[in-house]
Amino acid sequence: MAYQGFAQEYLGMPAVTRAYTTACVLTTAAVQLEFITPFQLYFNPDLIFRKFQIWRLITNFLFFGPLGFSFFFNMIFLYRYCRMLEEGSFRGRTADFVFMFLFGGFLMTLFGLFASLFFLGQAFTIMLVYVWSRRNPYIRMNFFGLLNFQAPFLPWVLMGFSLLLGNSIIIDLLGIAVGHIYYFLEDVFPNQPGGKKLLLTPSFLWCLTHLKRIPTITLSLRIVQNTNPETETRTSSTIHSNSETSPCGQIPLFQLDSRCSPEILLE
Repeated sequence: MAYQGFAQEYLGMPAVTRAYTTACVLTTAAVQLEFITPFQLYFNPDLIFRKFQIWRLITNFLFFGPLGFSFFFNMIFLYRYCRMLEEGSFRGRTADFVFMFLFGGFLMTLFGLFASLFFLGQAFTIMLVYVWSRRNPYIRMNFFGLLNFQAPFLPWVLMGFSLLLGNSIIIDLLGIAVGHIYYFLEDVFPNQPGGKKLLLTPSFLWCLTHLKRIPTITLSLRIVQNTNPETETRTSSTIHSNSETSPCGQIPLFQLDSRCSPEILLE
């Protein structure tokens, strides 16, 4: 029963959160079992550009250190806030969520070229926490039952906690900075006088995240039309009148598209 409950919870996770969390856990497990070493994963510009070890651009975001308090602490925050973002403000907008991953990872990698940072996973987690906290400014938080504050202060509380543990805060500051850049360009600047949306999700991401839905939609339409042949013409005309063209071509979005889904209100 416990296994079934875990499997159900795991399969119920949003796609991006499940994929990223699983990759982090599997990477750490592989290091713990000595299948690979951290030296094969860390960010090293020389090895990336001279020896074409391109995988390091990704693996440095997947390793959070050996099993221990720091690893579980980061995993809890990664899972919790990545999932709340994907099910909240990014609900049904998987392509936009993936683009935020790519944008944040790109900026952190650029910074990593000029600083001695080997693993950027913690900074990435702080970025997710920052974006969530700014989009939910009125939620009250409690940190280990010791401190009560509103959500926008959470990244700074985590940075202070990291400082108390004797860790460098450069990683936390990087995550906060990248998170603020994304939040400003996505949520603040477009709503300013003369502002406009600068972060446009590439159409190929929309295709990758929506293409798998097309067979299901097509099958559902066929079932409806075969069940009630008298309304086939009317159904067809209604679909075309309520659809819009996607970046992939003539793919109807209907009212099933995620942009029409309401956001989850977090209490």
